[in-house]
Amino acid sequence: MLIVRNICLAFVALVCAGESVTAATVNGVRVWRAPDHTRLVFDLSEPVAHKVFPLENPDRLVIDVENTSFSADISSLELVKSPITSIRTGENNQKNLRIVLDLKKAVRPRSFSLAKNEQYGDRLVVDLYDHDKATIKTVEDVAAENNQRDIVIAIDAGHGGEDPGASGPRRIREKEVVLDISRKLKKLFDQAPGYKAVLVRTGDYYIPLRTRTSIAHKKRADLFISIHADAFKKPSANGASVFALSRRGATSETARYLAGRENRADLIGGAGSVRLDDKDHMLASVLLDLSMTATLSSSLEVGAEVLKSVGGLARLHKKRVEQAGFMVLKSPDIPSILVETGFISNPTEANRLASPSYQQKMANAIFQGVNRYFNNNLPVGTLLAARQTGSGSTYVISRGDTLSSIAVRHNVSVKELLRHNGLKNTRIRVGQRLKIPTS
Repeated sequence: MLIVRNICLAFVALVCAGESVTAATVNGVRVWRAPDHTRLVFDLSEPVAHKVFPLENPDRLVIDVENTSFSADISSLELVKSPITSIRTGENNQKNLRIVLDLKKAVRPRSFSLAKNEQYGDRLVVDLYDHDKATIKTVEDVAAENNQRDIVIAIDAGHGGEDPGASGPRRIREKEVVLDISRKLKKLFDQAPGYKAVLVRTGDYYIPLRTRTSIAHKKRADLFISIHADAFKKPSANGASVFALSRRGATSETARYLAGRENRADLIGGAGSVRLDDKDHMLASVLLDLSMTATLSSSLEVGAEVLKSVGGLARLHKKRVEQAGFMVLKSPDIPSILVETGFISNPTEANRLASPSYQQKMANAIFQGVNRYFNNNLPVGTLLAARQTGSGSTYVISRGDTLSSIAVRHNVSVKELLRHNGLKNTRIRVGQRLKIPTS
């Protein structure tokens, strides 16, 4: 009997030991306030399963975490600027943890887990997005809003502050010209249904190059456009250009992101569409390479459309999209182009670029090219896509287009285009909008 009793005690001890090993612990809680949301990070002893759901009257958010205990000190958390008034915790008999966030007002929650890395252990991240017009929309928000989010365009006016960029005659400075064009371009996008534009630089101050792309990530941009004005030692140099990232630049950037924890952190934590911190090196390399390839392909496509439109206004320095390793084009998951609107070192082009009316024309040309690209490549879950469902897309005619080439491009006949648009002949004009029938 003594042997049996000892075996039973040993078995119970083993089970208890097993439970203590497998049960996770919340060891710490961190909180940050951003302009549009509050982020809570729960530091864990190991990965956990969880679920999050809201409660009303009063507003609360419940976080249920399986087989977990809470040992963090939350008495010193700064909650004043957040929507959280207090945090309560409790455990049931199954060792499941319930965390209740008492809220000042309702929020849009988003949660995800992060695996441990060289700097942090396992984490549970809960983002509380504010309910206001300026809030960044997540994938979950899009689904809840019946697939009608705006396409977000990040417009980056080059240089700024102590960096004036290139200078032309009569003290014309690049930083001022490109900010004026950027503001006009933003207004065009904001007036167009289905688009929302954000200025990376809103005034005369300098922003580091990588910070510019970081701002675009935070705004969940679908496209990044950097506006510049070229310069050369010979004043005769002229013409506008459009750039995308070079293959070589893309390859070097993937290597940089994979080099170490500091760089990998740029694309983790839900900021971008590429998550690397929970992948082994080989898989991360493949995923990042695929993302860079797809992004570069989209950049070249939208760049070609913009170049076509700008070519209808200004002389082109090169008649194809050029590729270079510009730092601001190196986002692995946001198609990015750089537009050189002309040579500010050329007296004739400098005078044009300083003219508000010409700046408006340049902004119009860039807008038309981008709009044409998105009408032909409708992003899933956008208002632009929803508006065109069942009625075909709209094509804005640019220089060099013919009705037959448009028909071939959209896999319809010229006769269908004529009938669908009520046209009596094949004559078309630049800027005219054609409705493309669905196949």
